[in-house]
Amino acid sequence: MLPDAPDVRHVDRTRVPRPAQDVLVWVLFAAVHAWLAYLGTGPMSGSFADVDLYRRWAEEGLTVGQWPVLDGPWVYPAGALVPVLVPALVGVSAAAAYAQAWCALVTVLDAAAVALLLRARRGRLAATWWLGFALLLGPVAMGRLDAVVAPLSLVALLVAVRHPRTSTALVTAAAWIKVAPGAAVLALLVAARRPWREVVLPGLVVSAVVVGTVVALGGGDQVASFVRFQEARGLQIEAVAATPWLVAGLWTPTITRDFDMHLVTYEVHGPGTQATADVLGALLPLAVIAVAGLLWWQRRRHAARFWSDDALRAEVVVRGAFTLTLVLIVVNKVGSPQFITWLGPPVAVALALGARRWSRTAVGLLWVAAATQWVYPWAYQEVIDGVPMTTAVLVARNVALVVLLVVAVGHLVRPPDLTSAAGPGPAADASGAVGREPGQQVGPGAAAVDRGVG
Repeated sequence: MLPDAPDVRHVDRTRVPRPAQDVLVWVLFAAVHAWLAYLGTGPMSGSFADVDLYRRWAEEGLTVGQWPVLDGPWVYPAGALVPVLVPALVGVSAAAAYAQAWCALVTVLDAAAVALLLRARRGRLAATWWLGFALLLGPVAMGRLDAVVAPLSLVALLVAVRHPRTSTALVTAAAWIKVAPGAAVLALLVAARRPWREVVLPGLVVSAVVVGTVVALGGGDQVASFVRFQEARGLQIEAVAATPWLVAGLWTPTITRDFDMHLVTYEVHGPGTQATADVLGALLPLAVIAVAGLLWWQRRRHAARFWSDDALRAEVVVRGAFTLTLVLIVVNKVGSPQFITWLGPPVAVALALGARRWSRTAVGLLWVAAATQWVYPWAYQEVIDGVPMTTAVLVARNVALVVLLVVAVGHLVRPPDLTSAAGPGPAADASGAVGREPGQQVGPGAAAVDRGVG
């Protein structure tokens, strides 16, 4: 008698169950955040210098009554006062206590973003990438206002297609902390079915609350002071546009790297640097408008399909936000390590939604993050001193950012064929996720496997 044939429905018992995989992500989450907090409050405490500056602003406001924006100009938008004040609940007299409370605030916000990511189709991949990105970027990924803005932006992009009002409100709130996330509003505007109701009105409401609060507290004349601060800047040492002078400075003493006491930053000075800074100030808004026009062209190009295919609209929103953010970094006279934080959310969301043609961008951005951490905080003094090896790393990082921008624009001009990947028509789950896994059952039981966001 022949032995029984093997069961073709064999279950691969070596595969880690979904709940266990999620646990592994959370273990990685805890390890990464503990490491970044340790670096920022311990051996690399200099990288948390901005956090101590936030503490001093809060201390001056709470003890002396002198508040940024309300009593004088400020380098940040008025909404930044909120995250500055939250850690002050533990006190402002001890730098260590405030820094630890700041790390706790960032960790809570990141936890909310990761929890939402894990509900998306490829959430574990996206969450793992996001945590690896933060680890490679280093303590700057936690010790700046940008660390508060990043999870807000991530959540906003993740729910953009199905919940445009919520997405716009989150992006606008983030922009009132740091301006850059506001660029995503342009992508949301292009992808909105009812632009006024879904994007313009929610953005105006959030802005009215912020501006109205500042005016009521007596700071109405300073609410736009952060714009004037940007106009006064020269060509910052880490700006992409400063790259030629960094290289030339290795051979000629006519190019210097000087500290600006008023802006608390290093700038490069030499023949043509101020003219370049002035040109970039005028070129940046034009570049943003050009990308916005490209997004609008994509909407017109796809005609009716644009409104029937959620996967396509999700791709335009995420790719548009990523490209616009790259423009804000590359075509800018200012450059800081925390700017790289802005690029993480759209890539993480693209991975979570299973969007096509993002893998190389994701890998490239990991390299950019690692190079940025090497430059700051580990070898920043060598950048200031013009050490060739470290300068070469910074130059390579800047070139990589330009390449990422060129590739992103190319993908906007020639978008992927989403029909072959997700099928014709609507293909998104509640998160706006693109299509479904090959071979995955689509039916009443599918929701139990593919947990949607929203």
